[in-house]
Amino acid sequence: MTRYLLGVAAILGCATSRSTVAMPPSDTLKVILLGTAAGPPVNLQQYGASTLVEAGGLRFLFDCGRGATLRLAQAGVPIRSITRVFLTHLHSDHVLQLPDLLLTGWAGGQRAVPLEVWGPAGTHAMMTHLQEAFAFDIQMRRDIDEHLPAAGISVISHEVTRDSVVFSEQGVMVTAFAVDHGLVRPAFGYRIDYGGHSVVLSGDTRVSENLVRHAQGVDVLVHEVIDPQFIRERPDRPSAATVEAIVAHHTTPQQAAEVFRRVGPRLAVYSHAPNSERILQQTRAIYAGPLEGAEDLLTIIISAQVTVVHHPPPRQ
Repeated sequence: MTRYLLGVAAILGCATSRSTVAMPPSDTLKVILLGTAAGPPVNLQQYGASTLVEAGGLRFLFDCGRGATLRLAQAGVPIRSITRVFLTHLHSDHVLQLPDLLLTGWAGGQRAVPLEVWGPAGTHAMMTHLQEAFAFDIQMRRDIDEHLPAAGISVISHEVTRDSVVFSEQGVMVTAFAVDHGLVRPAFGYRIDYGGHSVVLSGDTRVSENLVRHAQGVDVLVHEVIDPQFIRERPDRPSAATVEAIVAHHTTPQQAAEVFRRVGPRLAVYSHAPNSERILQQTRAIYAGPLEGAEDLLTIIISAQVTVVHHPPPRQ
């Protein structure tokens, strides 16, 4: 029987911004939910969609929503060490922090190698235009004033067009697979395999049979979920038609529970969702397996055991 452990940050040395976290042991996958907010509205408790995965001495960032660089600093991860980014889709709430990652990792962190970015069609154009938008800053720091390394501000873009292995080095394999985000096409989820362990990140999707296929045998499934009542109670009060349209692009707790039941991960985790007991209760009515709600800086260590570490709240 799989052991599922809970802990506090001190157990595994989760850091504050004053220290740097070491890579996990060679036989483990480490997952940090940097940001778990649901959609574009500003949320001071949950930042924008972004997940860090560490394996095989490598770091991978999946999506780069609002506050991703701030959460990296809180987790003790140097921004310059993020050189590989995988985008699920190009909605703004999943890419807003890319300029900061690109520029601060270089100018503030001395990154000296290109930033590699994988994503759907449009990724190359977006990254090219970002460099154009900050051309003055880049030229000053690279060519005139600080003479920072040119390679560190360059970008290598890879556009994902189909289900495929998009990265395979040092025993780490990243597989992209199409998901169903309604009219937002293409949209992808990702599976990361290393050392006999695995995690699947759903990205934004409604129920996707392709995700169920790619998640078979996975240790941890991080899946999005939507709470229609939460949307209706937002301060901006979307119209009923807008709420319907938003819900149609996502997965309800009851639907996610069925996905978890069919996949049977060692641990199911929510992201891109309110940190809500209501969502957990609705899920547990159908799914009885280990389950964690959407929580920024939640850390999951995947090895012989699956260990969950909750980041301590900030000191008052």
